[in-house]
Amino acid sequence: MKYKAIFFDRDGTLTYFDKNKEKWRDNIIEEWSGKTFELPYEKMMKLFNMASEGKKPWYKTLDDERNFFKRYYKFLLVEEGVVVNIEERAEILFNELWCNGDRKLFPETIEVLEYFKSKGYKMGVISDTSPSLEYTLQQLGIAKYFTSFTASSLVGAGKPSPIIFNAALTAQGVTAEESIYVDDYKPEADGAREQGFASFWLDRDSSNDNKWKIIYLKQLIEFVEKI
Repeated sequence: MKYKAIFFDRDGTLTYFDKNKEKWRDNIIEEWSGKTFELPYEKMMKLFNMASEGKKPWYKTLDDERNFFKRYYKFLLVEEGVVVNIEERAEILFNELWCNGDRKLFPETIEVLEYFKSKGYKMGVISDTSPSLEYTLQQLGIAKYFTSFTASSLVGAGKPSPIIFNAALTAQGVTAEESIYVDDYKPEADGAREQGFASFWLDRDSSNDNKWKIIYLKQLIEFVEKI
């Protein structure tokens, strides 16, 4: 077998965000504040910095992350002008939005994971995310397929830095040349390929126009079966 391991990005590759959660959030905050709610990137990052209380990294454990997001939702409500029952309402937001059905699996995810598990591949996830990476996949019932969960918050670097890719390789005891990687973000897929991975950019809204671009996950199966 030419390749011994396969690594997946999480969001946009194995999972997608549930838009109903976002809609619920927007509606309830508008109800409490009496005004339209919007959360552009710059505003979100401002709230993240406020919730960090000057600490970097923001979180290193699940408890750190839980406390961080409880602070985050308090600051969000204050910034929106909510003045009544801040603590209680922040708790409502946290309980509904943090690791509570906010992600769904793409229809092909299980089939692809089952295939690579059945063929004896070592399997890992590499994600620019928080300590709850493994926890979120446990909730979705797919953590059992993986033996490494490499989160940027825990290794101190995000993709496409070689640091995070090397951490994932070390966790599995393989080289980049022995590994496949897939990501829905082109710069990160390219970064893995520069390190030696057989790395694919997953672009579900496009067409196959080069060797290293795929439009659905099952094309990974087609790739290895042709080797």
